[in-house]
Amino acid sequence: MIYGIGIDLTEIDRVEHAWKKNYNFAKRVLTPTELEIFAKLGNHRKSEFIAGRFSAKESFAKAFGTGIGSAVAFQDLEIISTATGKPVFTRYPRATDFQVQISISHTAALVMTEVILEKKEKIANG
Repeated sequence: MIYGIGIDLTEIDRVEHAWKKNYNFAKRVLTPTELEIFAKLGNHRKSEFIAGRFSAKESFAKAFGTGIGSAVAFQDLEIISTATGKPVFTRYPRATDFQVQISISHTAALVMTEVILEKKEKIANG
């Protein structure tokens, strides 16, 4: 059963300006594992990567029903890509309660993300 859906549209240039002006922005948005991946990318890919993670985390928080803040912070959420490039939430609040579906799409100027939270079915004993 769907618990929540969140979408976000982010300007890549705006996020690029934020992390280039103050690297602490990247440290605030990205987990240590995401920062390791980020550090290995070229500048254009860095901008797409951080904007995509920022947007996806915003989408998650909207689907969760709280927005980014005290209930869900950027560091509570981690997105790692599979070998085929599919983004997957590897860390998120109430992971035992939810499955997460995520989509990240880029144009030259924008990134759009969608997150669907699905309640996991509880199996009754006996």
